[in-house]
Amino acid sequence: MKILSFRYNDVVSFGPKVKKEEAVWDVLAIQEQLQVLPSFAKTIVEGMTFGFEFVEAARKLVEAAEKSENPADFKRAFTEIEWLAPIPRTTKNIICVGKNYSEHAKEMGGEAPQDIVVFTKAPTAIAADEETLSVHADVTDSLDYEGELAVVIGKKGKNIPKGLAFDYVFGYTIANDITARNLQDKHKQYFLGKSLDGSCPMGPYLVTKDEIPDPQKLTVVTKVNDEVRQNGTTAQMMHTVEDLIVEISSLVTLEPGDVILTGTPAGVGKGMTPPQFLKAGDTVKVSIEGIGTLVNRFE
Repeated sequence: MKILSFRYNDVVSFGPKVKKEEAVWDVLAIQEQLQVLPSFAKTIVEGMTFGFEFVEAARKLVEAAEKSENPADFKRAFTEIEWLAPIPRTTKNIICVGKNYSEHAKEMGGEAPQDIVVFTKAPTAIAADEETLSVHADVTDSLDYEGELAVVIGKKGKNIPKGLAFDYVFGYTIANDITARNLQDKHKQYFLGKSLDGSCPMGPYLVTKDEIPDPQKLTVVTKVNDEVRQNGTTAQMMHTVEDLIVEISSLVTLEPGDVILTGTPAGVGKGMTPPQFLKAGDTVKVSIEGIGTLVNRFE
């Protein structure tokens, strides 16, 4: 199931994409008007705590709407909504993995680290698909892109064993780990340079894990103004999605709604000769097989 979050008539909602239409089912409106279920989650993060019971409940709501007198009453055309990130606000900082692709580590001027490199981005950095973002020209002249597969956690877990790691995954989305390279260098750590407002666009969809049986077989392509800059595959990760969940959960309790960015392939702006950083007027598109394309324009 492809789920998206959106705002319609100043109300935040979510729901599955309507098949073969550029529209979304407003499951909160369906439940409110048709009273299909005894109860239903009010937010997507609340719903994920119920695992695939939540997905089945959403399907029942859609089926009820399709059988109703006016199914169109519960569809919201993409042109009528404001897209939000699939997880509009994480419960804590976004968990990120650095230098998880060896060629990217090399283009950044070093060897690939043996152990995982983990940092975080502030939740205030979250932005949506099709949102216009700032290049933050007042604080940086070296804003960079990093297209990544993002893992969305659906169940609370600590010390998760390797064989059970995917039991804790709800689904996947796309992220762009936008980075102010000068701030990253100035502060000698990642947090501030990676947490500028709008520096973590995600979307367009949250795709449930049943539609992506193997997250290590996905292409990751980033284009800047339709020029391919990154063209990799998640098979190139040094630490797999499973490895990351096991390692991170050995030290930090994972919770529903947590998002793990899994690293970026080679081809970032800083790695080019000369470096090619983002500027006003640029459009960045990050595409991942099975999920879609995340698009953002910069001003």
